[in-house]
Amino acid sequence: MKKSLLYTGTGDQGQTSLVGGQRIAKNSPRLEAYGTVDEFSSFLGIIHASTQCDSETKGQLAEIQNELFNIGCYLATDSSDTSSSDETNQAVYGLTETDITRLEGWIDALDERVPTIRSFVLPGGSEIAAHTHVARTVCRRAERRILTLAAEEFVSPLVIRYFNRLSDYLFILARYYNFLTGIEEVTWRQPGK
Repeated sequence: MKKSLLYTGTGDQGQTSLVGGQRIAKNSPRLEAYGTVDEFSSFLGIIHASTQCDSETKGQLAEIQNELFNIGCYLATDSSDTSSSDETNQAVYGLTETDITRLEGWIDALDERVPTIRSFVLPGGSEIAAHTHVARTVCRRAERRILTLAAEEFVSPLVIRYFNRLSDYLFILARYYNFLTGIEEVTWRQPGK
């Protein structure tokens, strides 16, 4: 019995299909948005796979990755489709205000565990913290790609707020991992000081 094909050849001309079958250029703002969300989720997978990643964080990252998959599906659906043109019908499956509140709770809990710092932190430190900083910057890029799409078509403001909180979460998570591993943060030095 032949396995299903992993390649179809339908994207060989630089186009792919959205949810619903509409063909779209692979470099369109919509594809850039959900493609960068997928890339971001992959970086979270690196953190999750680290032997330094504690079980609490693994659980949080698994929840986030599931939510990112839902957001990717949302972004991969053409919002100009007449069946979903009403903005109230364009809710992101599985994403609510509660998810943002939950992220804020995680941020606050981590912030209480690390010493206060009043300087700009340079990315780095422990290996897991460095990976977390990379994920944070990819999260910010995903946010920018989503904003580019939102300038052309409706995107739920909840998605934009969620990504803004996610980057905050990853910043404090990186600090938390440096604190746990006993590595002092490297901070920015002003020129001439």
